[in-house]
Amino acid sequence: MSQPTSTGEVATPAEVRRVAMLSVHTSPLDPPGGGDAGGMNVYVVETARRLAARGISVEIFTRATSSEQPPVVEMCPGVHVRHVSAGPFEGLDKGDLPAQLCAFTAGVLRAEVRHDPGWYDVIHSHYWLSGQVGWLARERWGVPLVHSSHTLAKVKNELLAEGDAPEPRARVIGEEQVVAEADRLVASTADEARDLVRLYGADPRTVRTVAPGVDLDLFVPGDGAAARARLGLDPTATVLLYVGRIQPLKAPDVLVRAAAALRAEDALPGPLQVVVLGAPSGSGLVHPQALADLSDSLGLRDVVRFRPPAPREVVADYYRAADLTVVPSYNESFGLVALESQACGTPVVAAAVGGLPTAVADDVSGVLVDGHDPAQWAKAIAGVLRGAGVRERLVTGTRRHAERFSWERTADGLLAAYRESIPELEAARA
Repeated sequence: MSQPTSTGEVATPAEVRRVAMLSVHTSPLDPPGGGDAGGMNVYVVETARRLAARGISVEIFTRATSSEQPPVVEMCPGVHVRHVSAGPFEGLDKGDLPAQLCAFTAGVLRAEVRHDPGWYDVIHSHYWLSGQVGWLARERWGVPLVHSSHTLAKVKNELLAEGDAPEPRARVIGEEQVVAEADRLVASTADEARDLVRLYGADPRTVRTVAPGVDLDLFVPGDGAAARARLGLDPTATVLLYVGRIQPLKAPDVLVRAAAALRAEDALPGPLQVVVLGAPSGSGLVHPQALADLSDSLGLRDVVRFRPPAPREVVADYYRAADLTVVPSYNESFGLVALESQACGTPVVAAAVGGLPTAVADDVSGVLVDGHDPAQWAKAIAGVLRGAGVRERLVTGTRRHAERFSWERTADGLLAAYRESIPELEAARA
C-alpha cells in the first residue's frame, strides 16, 4: 500500500534489490539455545532465506568471534554472512559490545565502499546494538533504516525475574535513539507496537506489526514414540519439554519447581521426565549450574534431563516426543518455541506475557498461565494432562493455529515496510 510522504504526496513503493541486515551481537550461523543465540537468530535466518528466494540479495553483518571464521560465508544462495572484526574475538559478552560499535560500524561502512554508490537499498537492523550501527550507516548511505527490537529494555525491566539485574540505562538511551531515527519500526505483535509508542514515544506512523513465522515444512507432526526412541527418552514417561536459553528471564526454574510439586502429589500418570534443551546464557552464566543444583535439591536428579542446543531437525523431534512444551518466561517478544511446538502437534503451557498470547491460542492450542507461582503451573500442567480429553482437544488445535503464521507472510510484511520507506526517505531529503 502506498503511504503519504512528509510532503503529503503519496509515495510509490520502490524496488528492493539488496538488503544489508545487521546482527551485531549474535551470528545467524550460531545454533539457537545457548549463549546469545535464540529466537532472533532464527528470525534473521528465515527472513533472509525468504527474501533471497524472491531474488533479493541479503548481506548479514555480524561480529567475528573467532580468527578462524572466514570473512564471508554463503549461508544459502543469495544470502551472505560477513564477519566483521570488532574487538577481541573471544571474551566479550553482550554487555561489552557497546564499546566496540565504532569498530563494527567502520567495518560495515568499508564493505559498502567496495561497491558502487547506492549498492544497498535498505538497512534492516536487529536489536538495539545493530540499530546504533544502522543509524550511522543510514546517514552515510542515504538509505532507510528498518529496525526490529526483538526485546525492549523498558518492557524487560517492568517484568524482571526475582533477583535478575535490570537492563542498564545505556541500553535504554540507545533504544530511544534508534526508535527516534528509524524510518520503520517492525513490531512482532500489537502489544509490542503499543509498547514502542507508550514507552519510547515512537511515531505510530512508522510502526508496522509483522508477526514472525514458523517453518511449516520442518516443524510437522510425527510419530512421538519413534521420536522418543531416537532421543533416548522413556517411552512410558510423561515428558515435559523446555527449549531455550537457561537464564532467569526464561524462568526454567519455574518448570523444575512445578515438576517437583507434580511428583510430590503423584499428579501425573507414569514416571515424569523433564527435558531442558538449551545452555546457560546472559545472567544465567553467573551461576551456570544453578538449574542443575536446584533439580538436585528438589530430588529431581533422576527426572530432569539436560541436553545441549541441537540442530533444528533434532529440536523438532523433541517437540514430537513431548507431551507438553512449557514456556514460563517472564517476557517474550513473541515466543517462537511455542509456535514450533504447536506446528509439531504438541500443546503448550505458556506464561501470559509479551507475545505469547499471540503465539498460543489459549484453551485452543495450549494454556496460558498468569504469574509464575510454581504451584499454579503444576495445576495448569496437571489440568491438561489429567483432564478428560483436554490434551487431545488441544492437540487438534495446535497445527491449525501454527498454520496462521509462516515465514513467507513475515517476508511479505518486511518487504512492504522496505518498499514504502525508500520513497519516503527520498522525498523527505529532496
